[in-house]
Amino acid sequence: MISIDIVLLWLDLVGVFFFAVSGSLLAARKQFDVLGSVLLASIAALGGGVIRDVILNTAPPVAFTNPAYLAPPLLAAGLVYFLFSSVQRCTSLLILFDAAGLGLFCITGTLKAITAGMNPVTCILLGVTTAVGGGLLRDITANEIPTLFDNRDIYALPAFVGAGLTTLAWHLGVFSGLIAGVIAAVVFAFRVTAWRRGWYVPLAVRGWHRAGAGSGGNSGVRD
Repeated sequence: MISIDIVLLWLDLVGVFFFAVSGSLLAARKQFDVLGSVLLASIAALGGGVIRDVILNTAPPVAFTNPAYLAPPLLAAGLVYFLFSSVQRCTSLLILFDAAGLGLFCITGTLKAITAGMNPVTCILLGVTTAVGGGLLRDITANEIPTLFDNRDIYALPAFVGAGLTTLAWHLGVFSGLIAGVIAAVVFAFRVTAWRRGWYVPLAVRGWHRAGAGSGGNSGVRD
């Protein structure tokens, strides 16, 4: 029987890699150098997990104690460096890798909170924080409008769905590697579909109008 710690480690490392690729792709789009690509990949990949571990009072955070967490950002920066010349749709790839990382990190953050004895609501909130934290730090560092606060996009809601499903599956006693894969796929599909279809949540005030709504700036399917 595979222990929950092993499952968490592998889910975490795969999520780190996906977020690292998204960071390196954004660095390439912003025309950063190779060092900037590695740094932005590291921020995107490790930021959410560090925030999670600080909240859980895990000192020092696991990203600073396990050398395995340093490999994905380096690998991601190398892959983007050698393969980016043949990549035509950087934004689409960035969204895909970011969505994959989102799906995995909302699970690992939730599981970490569960194993720490947190209540279900706190577990869901920590799962979402873990999922969106790295992307938020990545966008701020690259001087981009954070996807989390983009009124033309849905980012945190898929993470809430994934964290909620993870918490529910755990407390029903049915959580497994297969269930984790299904939840990650649901979050990924939700995030990508929302992006492509231009779905969004209501603005903070009902009377406000979304910028570009009348001109078709956010309508239709995205590439």
